[in-house]
Amino acid sequence: MKATSWFTLYKMLIRTSIRSRMQYKFNFIMASVLAALIQISEFLMVALVLHKFGAIKGWSLHEIGYLFAIMTLSKTLYRTFGNEVHHLEKYLVDGELDQLLTRPMPVLLALLPQNFRIMAGEVLQGGFILCWSLAGMMHSGQIGWTAIPFSLLIILTGAVILFSIGLATATLGFWTTRIEELQTITEDAARTAAQYPLTLYPKWMSGILLTVIPVGFVNYVPSLYLLRGQLGAWVLVAIVVVAALSLIMSLRFWKFGITKYQSTGS
Repeated sequence: MKATSWFTLYKMLIRTSIRSRMQYKFNFIMASVLAALIQISEFLMVALVLHKFGAIKGWSLHEIGYLFAIMTLSKTLYRTFGNEVHHLEKYLVDGELDQLLTRPMPVLLALLPQNFRIMAGEVLQGGFILCWSLAGMMHSGQIGWTAIPFSLLIILTGAVILFSIGLATATLGFWTTRIEELQTITEDAARTAAQYPLTLYPKWMSGILLTVIPVGFVNYVPSLYLLRGQLGAWVLVAIVVVAALSLIMSLRFWKFGITKYQSTGS
């Protein structure tokens, strides 16, 4: 089947998933509002600390807000289109992956549209903090209007990197079956750490967050150039390259890993 046909089928599966979720509009609206409030309250706690003690390692409140917002929006984009990758364990444990294997399409393409999520709350929260941070830094003359399109590029590449990390972690489940605890480290803990400047952490830890689990390329590395003029414009090319390489490597790992899958019924 041609790539365009796969894409058309993928869109159809997404529409079907959205329709099933929108049957309960009140639940969707309440979940979105609660998600936004939780995320905003988390950032407000950081803002209160910064307001009391000043900058963190030389990073201002607006800069911290930028790191926080980029990570939030990148994660939201990843989880919107690839949420089921994060929940592969239940497919492995319950044997639901067997059903996807019988479909006349790539397993990953069949998996991604399952339970498609519209994360409106996270989009509102991340978008608000990003706009506030950019406006504050533009007002002070720290950055110019070009930061806006560059930020969109950073969010896109960040989503690809987070998806790649999630896919690689999920693929390990073909050997271990249980991956939830590992995901806590490679996705949740690493992502939370990268919401703040990596200079806060020991060198060995920041090294891990730039190489083994490259979440530092989601927001920290590009912000060094965009917000502080450090490193150079090559950083924007570097994050695209890192995102592309991460995606290629994770897809190849997935392709290899799925050949090792053994049904729970076998």
